[in-house]
Amino acid sequence: MYPCPNEWLEEHRLTSGRLASTRAFGNNGVFLIPGPTRHRLLVIASDQEGWEHCSVSVVRQKRTPTWDEMCYVKDHFWPADECVVQYHPPKADYVTFHDFTLHLWRPIGEAMPRPPHTMVGPKSPGEGLSLLQQFWS
Repeated sequence: MYPCPNEWLEEHRLTSGRLASTRAFGNNGVFLIPGPTRHRLLVIASDQEGWEHCSVSVVRQKRTPTWDEMCYVKDHFWPADECVVQYHPPKADYVTFHDFTLHLWRPIGEAMPRPPHTMVGPKSPGEGLSLLQQFWS
């Protein structure tokens, strides 16, 4: 995560009520941000217990956030060169506190393992075909 929320995020921090926090809380707090479309996003952010985390839901919508909305949150809370993930844990570990919420995670102080991009496709024309592309050729 960025070391602390930028000024734009601070403008959208909830500073009164039951979920209030201040700049002194750093990355921990609730943010009500305008999303990339007309819908507002409720983001609960934290950097506790060895993890950076954002919980994301769309205000007054009975739907989960879209890919674009999740990318928008990622871009506001993490630099472009950092990798964050959405986990699909074993069913025994599921916690459904809110049906339409998705989560972004990144371990603190550890490199996030990533598969090779060639499993998806080449980054440049001369790089070669991925296994999937070879299958469809």
